[in-house]
Amino acid sequence: MAKRQLRKQVTGFSSRLPSCQIGMEACATAHHWARALAALGHEVKLMPPAYVKPNVKRGKNDAADAEAIREAVQRPTMRFVPVKTPEQQSILMVHRTRALVVR
Repeated sequence: MAKRQLRKQVTGFSSRLPSCQIGMEACATAHHWARALAALGHEVKLMPPAYVKPNVKRGKNDAADAEAIREAVQRPTMRFVPVKTPEQQSILMVHRTRALVVR
């Protein structure tokens, strides 16, 4: 089993790795981490959570999710989400806030 890391340790650990492919479920913070890891020379692939979920073999926990992401990122037919810029994320936040107010 891999050693767990705190958020503040991820960048330091990743900077010591040779360039590699990193898969993550797409969410608001995943775009931030994708930009940070790509700046270190890694190839980051974001996948919609709905595309990862079928690969989860057992209960919902971090280890099972990591295994499912590893399997999903290797599938040749997997569709990936482009990494959003901070500007794109801020515009989406404004739209979502407006939708909440309208509702």
